[in-house]
Amino acid sequence: MSYGMVQQAGGSTGDEYTVVLIDEPAPGVRRVTLNRPDKRNALNHALRGDVLRALREGDADRDVRVQIVRGAGPSFSAGYDLGGGNEGLDLPFYTAGGLGQWPRHVTEGWMSIWDLAKPVIAQVHGYCLAGGSELATCCDLVYVADDAKMGYPAVRFGVPDMHFHAWFMGMRTAMEMMITGDSISGTEAVRLGWANRSFPVDELEAGVLEVATRVAQIEPELVQLNKRVVHRQMEIMGIRDGIRAGTELCALGTQTQAMARFIESMQTKGLTATLSERDAPFGDYRTSHGHDDASAAGDASL
Repeated sequence: MSYGMVQQAGGSTGDEYTVVLIDEPAPGVRRVTLNRPDKRNALNHALRGDVLRALREGDADRDVRVQIVRGAGPSFSAGYDLGGGNEGLDLPFYTAGGLGQWPRHVTEGWMSIWDLAKPVIAQVHGYCLAGGSELATCCDLVYVADDAKMGYPAVRFGVPDMHFHAWFMGMRTAMEMMITGDSISGTEAVRLGWANRSFPVDELEAGVLEVATRVAQIEPELVQLNKRVVHRQMEIMGIRDGIRAGTELCALGTQTQAMARFIESMQTKGLTATLSERDAPFGDYRTSHGHDDASAAGDASL
């Protein structure tokens, strides 16, 4: 077996990928890299579809024991693509229609990672915002760069799709993040319980590979059962029902006057200007680093 880049994969066509890269950096370890670096890996339909399909295929591969998800370029993912990146693309999988289809759709997709047999590790650097934070949250282990930024700035114009914060970081931190839209660093994410461990950014890849290699040394049937042990306990405590209920609150959020004003501003002023105006009072995200910081693709979902 070769442990180098084996396939470059915008949207899957046939057996090929277009916006993810897949390699096998160690025996039993499969790595899926989000590959829209010019858009800070903004999650359009093609990228979401490629990531989920790649993880399913790895889960079905007997030679794979553990998988890693990471982002190419300066960030893990700046969130859902609001900048026109979905034009001409269908949703990557079916979700029943009606009000709330979008939050139910993306939540169903990310929670499907939770349901895979084999562990999936999120390797997070740079921005991990909105939909990017949802993707990382549904992985089984999360390792972050010390200076990574995890947050949900979309709360400044709407309601998140996936309400994971209270489960992983407790009520007080969840409340603060949900009513300010502020981000936390990688080291804070570890202290609060969202991530397992943080590393200096130049040590992150090696640190994640070391953990993945340790996991790959355990008999797969035991790892898979013990992954379910943890998830079943969380489900008994209500995490799955809570996240599902949250999609209905997200749907209500789309009906607010605040959301209508955001859409009107986006249509008249453009996405980048609208998001920059949104964040200007806080001095973060684009406003503290320049308009290109999370790209015109956007850092939040509708």
